[in-house]
Amino acid sequence: MAAVIAGAGLLQPGRATGATPAPGPAGTPQAAAPDAHAVTYPLDCKGTPTTVTATAQGDLDGDDRPETVAAVRCDAGSGTPPHAIYVLAQEAAPGARPRVVATLLDPAQRRTATDLTVRDRAVTASLLGYSSPAVPRYSPDVKQLAKWRWTGGKFRQELTDSTAGRV
Repeated sequence: MAAVIAGAGLLQPGRATGATPAPGPAGTPQAAAPDAHAVTYPLDCKGTPTTVTATAQGDLDGDDRPETVAAVRCDAGSGTPPHAIYVLAQEAAPGARPRVVATLLDPAQRRTATDLTVRDRAVTASLLGYSSPAVPRYSPDVKQLAKWRWTGGKFRQELTDSTAGRV
């Protein structure tokens, strides 16, 4: 009995890290999510730099390689410039840079993105906007939940609560 207890004391599970183990065969290196700061974004910022304000990672298209979703805006220095939301993919070739593969939110929609997440192969974000042109641009008064999912070879926006709430 003492030998069994001593043996059990030596065979302990690994320490808990809080990290979710990656799928795949043991010993197979998992692809890293694309670096949102290593991309040139298709934003016309009139000479000012772009700023990545939020990112989320996950396998959105089921290919076992994570994508990065980035909320990006022009770095205007003041005010609240609108966001764009882009999906980034990393090419498998060594040394390849990540690239933009989809635009989920165009800055022309004049929304500010918050609470960006990737969960269950879907992208969600809270979008802040304006109920009329009379609302000051520094004080959005409308909030809407947006959700996108990879379906049929492209990202489609899923229907969310159609009534945009007041902030």
